[in-house]
Amino acid sequence: MKPRTALITGSGKNIGRAIALRLARNGFNVVVHGGSDRVACEAVAEAVRACGVDALVTVGDVGNRKEVYRIAEAALAEFGTIDVLIHNAAIRPHQDFFTITDDEWDRVLEVNLGAAFQFSQLLLPGMLKQQWGRIVTFAGVNAIRGYPNSVHVSVSKHGAWGFVKALSRDFADQGITANTISPGAILTERDDQDMDDFIRKQAAAVPAKRLGTPEEIAGMVAHLLSDEGGYITGQLLQINGGGAM
Repeated sequence: MKPRTALITGSGKNIGRAIALRLARNGFNVVVHGGSDRVACEAVAEAVRACGVDALVTVGDVGNRKEVYRIAEAALAEFGTIDVLIHNAAIRPHQDFFTITDDEWDRVLEVNLGAAFQFSQLLLPGMLKQQWGRIVTFAGVNAIRGYPNSVHVSVSKHGAWGFVKALSRDFADQGITANTISPGAILTERDDQDMDDFIRKQAAAVPAKRLGTPEEIAGMVAHLLSDEGGYITGQLLQINGGGAM
């Protein structure tokens, strides 16, 4: 069998990068995607190829439908079929409820949720043809208990969970699984010092008393893509050190 191929949005750093490298070690070709940092994506692609599989770098705004189509078309042209979609790219602005504009609301929903729908419409036909496919979206604690000053983010993350439940109803009997992963406080590279401090304070409050790692998230993704994960679908899988139960 030829290697399966995974398209991972937001895989130039942090959780997405960890997933790309884990899947490459497991024998998957990888479509590496980033919003703008091609250098970071090329570095990930080089590490993927060092595992003996192929990689394609794509850069583009997944909040723009035309860009989603372009990325998907490039991936399909390179590999023929995309077997796995992992929609990890997201934006999480903190804004007072009354200051959120229609454009800001739409932007969050398009990046966090709309892109998962659009990529799935483009890639599912190939998965259905071979009667095997995996779709993974990301929720976070926003989908479980909501966060202050981020109503648009919470709505989009709840939507990511509802999306995979609906996909599971439609396609589970055709070899397709769809699940949402909900990470808690994870040790990642952040430009926002205030957010970094906030995440570390969160970690101190969870039973595990530590931050999770991107590799722990990647391990769950790898399990969902394995033969042993084939009966898991429509689920919200929490990886948060007990921070939300």
